[in-house]
Amino acid sequence: MGIRDFLNFKRLLKKDKKAWDAFVERFSGVIHASILKVFNSHTKDFNTQDVEEVVQDVFLRLLKDDCRLLKSYNPHRASLVTWLTIISRSATIDFLRRRKIATTSLDDLTELKIHPHFDSDICIPEGLLSERQKLVLQLFFDKNMQIKDIAGLLGVKVQTMRSCKHKAIKKLRKFFKSKG
Repeated sequence: MGIRDFLNFKRLLKKDKKAWDAFVERFSGVIHASILKVFNSHTKDFNTQDVEEVVQDVFLRLLKDDCRLLKSYNPHRASLVTWLTIISRSATIDFLRRRKIATTSLDDLTELKIHPHFDSDICIPEGLLSERQKLVLQLFFDKNMQIKDIAGLLGVKVQTMRSCKHKAIKKLRKFFKSKG
């Protein structure tokens, strides 16, 4: 990093608008190219809006928490271009993960359809458990899947799956307790 770049970087950390504008103008091409490279190597299903969303995410990451990420840059460990490339790659991979999770639907899980006799096999009245609760219990007990794996499969948080399983079991206990 040259002396001019160093001085601009110091101004950038002080949130100088001109320094930020110069930084964005100078490095947005590097960030954009890094993001495109990751998209092209991981998927063909993306558009310019996806790329721009990740570019904006990179810049937001740099500014977040009083420029914490930007302040963590160490010129002795990597060039600014290399460092920005790593951040851009990370942001793109995060975007792709979020999108993959968001687009997984229960309809895509045809091999995991709820057993048609699930309720009648154990005499549970129709409507006692939601479809999701039935699916979670079937995957957990019949398929011996771990809650974290079920959560990953359905694209939800692990705690959400624990809660779903807990509520379903609670409903079943209440139902069977009332039956004697």
